Amino acid sequence: MKEETRWKVLVALGLVTVTLLLMTIHYLVFHDLHHLGIFFVGDLVFIPVEVLCVTLIIDQLLESREKQQRMEKLNMVIGIFFSRVGTPLLSRLSKADPCTTPLQKELEISPADWTADRFREARASLDGWNCRVDPAGVDRESLRSFLNGNEDFLLRIIENPTVFEHETFTELILAVTHLTEELNAREDLSNLPHSDIAHLEGDMERVYSRLVPEWLKYMEYLKTHYPYLFSLAMRKNPFDAKASVVVR
Repeated sequence: MKEETRWKVLVALGLVTVTLLLMTIHYLVFHDLHHLGIFFVGDLVFIPVEVLCVTLIIDQLLESREKQQRMEKLNMVIGIFFSRVGTPLLSRLSKADPCTTPLQKELEISPADWTADRFREARASLDGWNCRVDPAGVDRESLRSFLNGNEDFLLRIIENPTVFEHETFTELILAVTHLTEELNAREDLSNLPHSDIAHLEGDMERVYSRLVPEWLKYMEYLKTHYPYLFSLAMRKNPFDAKASVVVR
């Protein structure tokens, strides 16, 4: 018998033994088997309701609380990702976006104007967004160096079990990791055939198309829960050419 199973059996036997002992003491003191039977049957009647309360209500409340705590930890991981990798990478790719003007109009607004409705409109605008990255506008060697410098950091994120509860963020991390592998697989990034450049363009667009929605969701989270972090994030807005961390 496994140690965990053995422990459960011992606890169960112990509880049953205590119950029988208490019932015996009750009978020896009061000599009233009739009422003892009534109380015992009465307790049995309410067991289904007690099971309902414990398994369906209390358990659901505890599970909801645990999920909330896990999501809070996950948002901390997402925040570190954008601070270290996401925002700088988004800045690089957005500068190489030939169709970035419509996107800038949606995302380049002052922090005070970001309301719940404004976030909803911005998310809706991404549905018709034509994601493009012009490879000529990306310094591939610099991009490879940047991603390699954060490779260990990305691996630690993947090792975090809470990340896999957020499917879209997981897809983003995998896309960034794949782009890193593709760039590292080539010795000379400056002399590639057009077909290979087109392949890397697709890899960069895959990252870009996942990075923007995740950035927007994270900005909304900061706006709601951490306004002071949101203020700094907006002063580093990669879609705002006039953005400055200096408060003016």
